[in-house]
Amino acid sequence: MFGFHRSQAPLQPLRIVIVGAGKVGTTLVEQLSNEGNDIALIDSDQEKVEEIDNAYDVLGITGNGASTRVLKEAGIEDADLFIAVTESDELNLLCCTVATMTSSECSTIARVRTPDYSQDAAYLRDKLGLAMIINPELEASNEIARILSLPAALEVNSFAHGNAEQIKLKLRETCTLVGKSIMDFSREKHPRMLFTAVERNGEVIIPNGSFVFDVGDTVSFVAPKKMSAKCLKYIGVPTNHIKDCLIVGGGKASYYLANRLMSDGIEVKIIEWNRKRCEELTDLLPHAVIINGDGTDAEVLKEAGIVSIDAFIPLTGLDEENILLTLHAHQVSDAKVVTKVNRFSFQNVISTLDLDSVVFPRLITAEAIIAYARAKRASIGSSHIETLSHMFDGRAEAVEFHVESASAVTGTPLMELKLKQNLVIAFINRGREILFPSGSDTIEVGDSVMVVTTHSGFSNIQDILA
Repeated sequence: MFGFHRSQAPLQPLRIVIVGAGKVGTTLVEQLSNEGNDIALIDSDQEKVEEIDNAYDVLGITGNGASTRVLKEAGIEDADLFIAVTESDELNLLCCTVATMTSSECSTIARVRTPDYSQDAAYLRDKLGLAMIINPELEASNEIARILSLPAALEVNSFAHGNAEQIKLKLRETCTLVGKSIMDFSREKHPRMLFTAVERNGEVIIPNGSFVFDVGDTVSFVAPKKMSAKCLKYIGVPTNHIKDCLIVGGGKASYYLANRLMSDGIEVKIIEWNRKRCEELTDLLPHAVIINGDGTDAEVLKEAGIVSIDAFIPLTGLDEENILLTLHAHQVSDAKVVTKVNRFSFQNVISTLDLDSVVFPRLITAEAIIAYARAKRASIGSSHIETLSHMFDGRAEAVEFHVESASAVTGTPLMELKLKQNLVIAFINRGREILFPSGSDTIEVGDSVMVVTTHSGFSNIQDILA
């Protein structure tokens, strides 16, 4: 469960229909119902529907999400948002099409994984009238690629249309931050960066100027993208360039990731046990090395070069295999490892294993959809959400707002605004320039503003006010 403090913004709840009671559907039900929305869930599996219906205050319906009768039973005619996240791309698109035909006022979102469909995403979105097409494997591969661009980091999240990054890392004894306060650090001549959150002894802190860093702290900071590597180097975390990468598993995520890495000049090897899939990957990725073998076999990994590889990415369909492969890689290699984990329920256990970087595809998908839902809920307000990212297992959020009209937060020096506790304005993006604001700076119409907070549910820039 996400341990959020509830935002006090007096917004009307959305009426949301979700088709699909899998991992993503369950995550969406949990978060969107926690934020006070009215949820109807449809799935053909009665047992799954009853399980979620008993756990959350939702309307559970067993049936086909592409059936007009079932959709009407779920309240589609009065719905604000329709989300199709079944395991079938075709069913998701069909469900959205039927929902749009049944209720022209309802926005629709479809999860689509197949590469062919993803390449046509803009066309499908336009022709089918979709508000959003989301691809978990593609988004996960993009996140992994960002991490590999700064391999010393645990996480790298993109903001301001790619012009800024939020970077998470664990402080070692060699870090020059150790023993310094943020105030002391700010007096030094250093690259442009701002510290947004720190996890220490299981507690997430929004640090002020007097906060002193210590060994073992997990720290997040924001910086202009072009300065990220320089910032890491300055604080004693040199980051090396990844030249080659070994991927275990030949699924969709591997295909997307290999494409992305090779376009960046990184050599890629993929180990896949299914011969037919190896033949498909050879055609799809002619410049990658495709190895037909058991990627969980230590000898196969050794022959593939795990000992000397720069990056190792286990992307099998089983979380247990991915975690064991990561632990094995740490024993035999100095490679940067990023682990894909689909289930979130054992996050507390996973966090004790020191797996390095961990990517949760279903959370990436849920974040994008939740950001859209919050923006729709606050559509009459003075801003909309551009980017949403959960931090530290959901105990904090980074939210980027685009300021569309004047409000109580615009035109007034930040030092004169009464802001909520446990919140920091990380940057203001003004005309593609990333500004780290001081007390005398103001938020203006047209700006994008990134806020990091331990509160949740922020839908409008005015939610930062106490």
